[in-house]
Amino acid sequence: MKNNEVQMGALYAGFAYFLWGILPIYWKYLNHVNADEILANRVIWSLFFMLFILLATKKRHSFITTLKGFRTNRKQLYALVIASLLISTNWFLYIWAVNTDQMIEASLGYYINPLVSVLLGMIVFKEKLSPAQYVSFGLAFAGVMILTLSYGRFPWIAFVLALSFGLYSLTKKLIKVDSAIGLTLETLVVTPIAFLYMISLFINEKQAFLNVSASTDLLLIGAGAATAIPLLYFAKGAQKIPMSMLGFLQYIAPTITLILGVFMYHEHFTKLHLLSFMCIWLALTIYSISRTKLFIHLETKWKRGRDVGI
Repeated sequence: MKNNEVQMGALYAGFAYFLWGILPIYWKYLNHVNADEILANRVIWSLFFMLFILLATKKRHSFITTLKGFRTNRKQLYALVIASLLISTNWFLYIWAVNTDQMIEASLGYYINPLVSVLLGMIVFKEKLSPAQYVSFGLAFAGVMILTLSYGRFPWIAFVLALSFGLYSLTKKLIKVDSAIGLTLETLVVTPIAFLYMISLFINEKQAFLNVSASTDLLLIGAGAATAIPLLYFAKGAQKIPMSMLGFLQYIAPTITLILGVFMYHEHFTKLHLLSFMCIWLALTIYSISRTKLFIHLETKWKRGRDVGI
């Protein structure tokens, strides 16, 4: 894998995680709407947004060709369906957690998630970590465990969020299609379910869309772009970088979310949270240094010297 490609992949993924980190601000403006209706709107408007992107970037024919290709490539089709279900589960639980004042547990889920990604990279893709990266992994694990134990009960929301997005990241690496086309197909798979759900809400007159205010309608429509843009950048990045690097970049989003939860929404922050942060950020520092050319060069020289008995 070329260094320039890895660097671009890291930038794409890093920007996606930054956007995900600040996204709770958006969902807080919709805390008067049920999480299931937000999810349904998120899916439907994401599809419209992505179809517009495909038309604007002249990828309509590629989209149709890819769609036809699933007739013969069943594995890609199954991976796509699984990816759609995983990300939909993740979306729903995250929105529900944020809008029921459980942002800290939601952020904990995305702290656990990188560990899941690193482990999946090692198990599925046989990715190997250097000694320094093992140390950083251990520190990050310690930080996450401190957060988990300080929470006082089994944080099931956090673990479902971590596992669903970790497996989603894995399936994205297995689906070899253009990122915009792939995301459009993912939303297309679950749109019929979302559409039927919205119809049932309208029949029972329980919907917020077109029933509360113009600002609520605009926010629900805008949820499509708010959903699709970071996922587009994530998909572009995920295909260019190792799962292990993707795992550590994922700490960007929960760190921003937790900072928002503490300083903007005044959620409780303890000394144990501070200790866990110190472990995690030290882990990120070690991992970042381990990826530099100088460190890789020194490590290679050390290995050569060890092999010849120096």
